[in-house]
Amino acid sequence: MSTNQLDKKSQAWSALFSEPMSDLVKRYTSSVFFDKRLWQADIQGSLAHAEMLHAQGLISADDWASIQKGMAQITAEIESGQFEWKLDLEDVHLNIEARLTQLVGDAGKRLHTGRSRNDQVATDVRLWLRGEVDEIGLLLTALQTALVDVAEQNADTILPGFTHLQVAQPVAFGHHLLAYVEMFARDAERFLDLRKRVNRLPLGSAALAGTSYPLDRERVARTLGFEAVSQNSLDAVSDRDFAIEFTAAASLVMVHVSRLSEELILWMSQSFGFIDLADRFCTGSSIMPQKKNPDVPELARGKTGRVVGHLMGLITLMKGQPLAYNKDNQEDKEPLFDTVDTLKDTLRIFSEMAAGITVKPEAMERAAKKGYATATDLADYLVKKGLPFRDAHEVVAHAVKDAIAAGVDLSELSLAQLQAYNPAVEQDVFEVLSLRGSLNARNLLGGTAPEQVRKQVARHRVRLG
Repeated sequence: MSTNQLDKKSQAWSALFSEPMSDLVKRYTSSVFFDKRLWQADIQGSLAHAEMLHAQGLISADDWASIQKGMAQITAEIESGQFEWKLDLEDVHLNIEARLTQLVGDAGKRLHTGRSRNDQVATDVRLWLRGEVDEIGLLLTALQTALVDVAEQNADTILPGFTHLQVAQPVAFGHHLLAYVEMFARDAERFLDLRKRVNRLPLGSAALAGTSYPLDRERVARTLGFEAVSQNSLDAVSDRDFAIEFTAAASLVMVHVSRLSEELILWMSQSFGFIDLADRFCTGSSIMPQKKNPDVPELARGKTGRVVGHLMGLITLMKGQPLAYNKDNQEDKEPLFDTVDTLKDTLRIFSEMAAGITVKPEAMERAAKKGYATATDLADYLVKKGLPFRDAHEVVAHAVKDAIAAGVDLSELSLAQLQAYNPAVEQDVFEVLSLRGSLNARNLLGGTAPEQVRKQVARHRVRLG
């Protein structure tokens, strides 16, 4: 039998048609040149299916042995780059099946007993995505660890905390970085949780209605490490919730990365000068020799829109589909694949970049002094002296206004000047008005005091292992 005959016979629907598919339609409908990345999952799923078919007496021991041998050769061919991916065979599944049949004959044809490409592709994508989820979990751990390291080194470093991009109160730089650790920790929890819904076996649902063959779906699930078996064949072949949920979780990670990127960009600018990034993460200007541009954070900020766009694309893809499988679902793979690639590359590069942040504490402290960051501390001080908070707030507002007019910080006002606003003020007010005093005063769970930062660092180290 010729290769062309083999290829034609691998298309189970071809005998029904009186004319061949046009080349334009072949290119338009083919997915092989992007879904071939699923080849390992496809072979893994096929071997589990074949083993079950043999155990159920649906294929012979010789067929099972031939399928194993053929799949081993196909694996070697793909890994060595010798496998020929053919457009005529549409997708990864038919390419592998056609080559298997070429190698082992009828045993290869029997492999498809009790399954359809509909449940086969759903199984392959879930198998592949499960492995990617596990890898992303490790990458999130690495990024958190890098941030925790920098946070520990900067538990005492004073940073101006902002609201509305206005100086608000002093915080420890380590405390600020740990806020991102909290975000990425939630991301890791989301991926761990969604993995359970990815890890459900659709195989055995066939095209849409199940199959008349006595398949042992639970056996295949155990072989492949699935936690559960899908309970409705229609839902199993048409469900792409798991892909949408994954892309939603990935979008949130990228949003968190984008927020961090925005701060890194601001902090590195000459107007702030709080940090520096290693040269390998930056570029220069083609015309301005003094420039050092934070290209990696800027590009990550841009790639966030790309990933969020994939989420919107997948939701839109599914919103109008009736049950069960529709060809529309071929369009789920490219956005899903690109989301995985973008997220993994971003996490890898941010872990390395975060570890190389150079902190400039003097610049941070100078900026904190410019914004009257201890004004709230003075108000709290007056409350502790018996003044209602709203009255204390008004008194401190007048003090800040006068300090601005005089061009001095609150801590630079004399005791007599401060007592003019309220006679209850005593010498101990100057400790309260210092940046360090403000930082140390917030020594409660979740607060920015260096002692609390170190406790949080220790907690995260235990959690991250």
